[in-house]
Amino acid sequence: MRQLGHLYRIERELREAKAGPALPEAMRASQSRMIHRRLKALIDRLALRPILPKSKLGKAIHYAARQWRKLEVYLGDGRIEIDNNLVENAIRPTKLGAKNWLFIGCREAGQRAAILYTIVENCQRLGIDTREYLEDVLTRLPAMKESEVATLIPANWLRSKLRRQAHKAA
Repeated sequence: MRQLGHLYRIERELREAKAGPALPEAMRASQSRMIHRRLKALIDRLALRPILPKSKLGKAIHYAARQWRKLEVYLGDGRIEIDNNLVENAIRPTKLGAKNWLFIGCREAGQRAAILYTIVENCQRLGIDTREYLEDVLTRLPAMKESEVATLIPANWLRSKLRRQAHKAA
């Protein structure tokens, strides 16, 4: 548990520093990766012990061993969080109304709603005025090439907007 606490302390410090992707990659390479190695060694040692596979500890060890590569994905990409807690907290208010939307109509409508909620939550997380973002994106999108669509992702859109504002100010 202490090792996990160290991992989350590193991530908290990065979040508080509002670090871009380069700093998390560097800190994770220099600090978090060695903690992951210790945790993996512990799991491997525990897997060799005579622990009942259906016990809670046995299930936890087996699950962690199976998922280990997925648990390490965030180490190589500074844009990825250690967990999905931020997303879960962001969608919690929406989830509370899920029973009201249970019969949304069809699978495609539910998927479209999920995409829209994701966009809105990303805008809120980044401090973007959602209405301004949607108006801009929806007016520009029909004339765009498929290769340009990635510029409309909220984080990229915000970066572009800030660059335009800085250019106007200069």
